[in-house]
Amino acid sequence: MRKLLTVCLGNYCRSPFAQVALTRSGGAAVTVRSAGLIGKWQDHPANPFMVNAAQRLGLDLTHHRGQQISLEDLDWADDVLAMDASVLDTLHAIDDGHNAHKLRLYLPGRDVPDPIGQDENTFNNCAVVIEAGTALHIGRRRPQSG
Repeated sequence: MRKLLTVCLGNYCRSPFAQVALTRSGGAAVTVRSAGLIGKWQDHPANPFMVNAAQRLGLDLTHHRGQQISLEDLDWADDVLAMDASVLDTLHAIDDGHNAHKLRLYLPGRDVPDPIGQDENTFNNCAVVIEAGTALHIGRRRPQSG
């Protein structure tokens, strides 16, 4: 079973949605967790606009509670999927070095824009982009280093 960790700034919008989308797409083949770089929304539910966007796509975010990233989370995961380049840079900075090969963008070569502070339509669009990106990670094996 592959272990995926999705990470955004606050674990309030993008990474919680990616967690439920990847869980649905991957089924029993994956275990997915999410976390944020900052603890501002620690133990708080997901953003209401993202909860609604998830609901529109048949996903349930109502049980989510925010978590702040830890080195243990990085060690646990097979792949750590950052929602944007800034998050990825921070993950590299806080990593102790032996997880660097696991760290990558959720969408190769592009950010998933942070919808925080935007209207509900922006959250809906963000959710669609994240859901479409699940195909990049489900059924994919990490390249072997040699």
